[in-house]
Amino acid sequence: MGFISTLIDIVLHLDKYLSYIVQHFGTWTYMLLFIIIFCETGLVITPFFPGDSLIFAAGTFAAVGIFNVFILFVVLAGAAVLGDTANYWIGSYLGAAAVRKYPRVFRKKYMDKTHHFYDKYGNKTIILARFVPVVRTFAPFLAGVGKMNYWKFLVYNVIGGVLWVAIALFAGFFFGNIAFVKNNFTLVIIIVIFASFLPVVFEILRHKHKERKMQRKKEQGIK
Repeated sequence: MGFISTLIDIVLHLDKYLSYIVQHFGTWTYMLLFIIIFCETGLVITPFFPGDSLIFAAGTFAAVGIFNVFILFVVLAGAAVLGDTANYWIGSYLGAAAVRKYPRVFRKKYMDKTHHFYDKYGNKTIILARFVPVVRTFAPFLAGVGKMNYWKFLVYNVIGGVLWVAIALFAGFFFGNIAFVKNNFTLVIIIVIFASFLPVVFEILRHKHKERKMQRKKEQGIK
């Protein structure tokens, strides 16, 4: 049990153990990072795996030459896109019946939160959800359940995956060696995650502005 609990702790906090893993596994770490990001985006049972923080941490290691940042970008972006693709087809294959049959796996609060995103942003949810933990795991699954056109999904999937990885990875790469960042890593991670929410905030504000504009037009029409 001690080994299993240690293994689980390493997987859930891989960003903290990254230095140790690189020392012992070398280039195989690329494969491990691929697997973690693939699972975080591709399997609804692992939404708690590290995402933004892990990519950012990998970027800081690339900044000191431990990783090749361009290889890392291709590996992680590939994992993000393939993860969403797998999640889409799992949702398409299992369908809504699986959601009703396994409520412990498909938790209602996560499903409701994701449905809310779809209600507000439609297909753009596939892009915006990349920057929202948990929602990014359930969004492609629900796209599959809802039989969203695959080629349309793929376009949003690629755009979202590339943007998500690029922002987190290159933020770590360019700022990871600054003394302040090294000494306040947790704070920086929070800032990076907050920054990644900005596109969502912008979309919410735009949506609200549009609703207010339509409401004013209706009121003017009544008068």
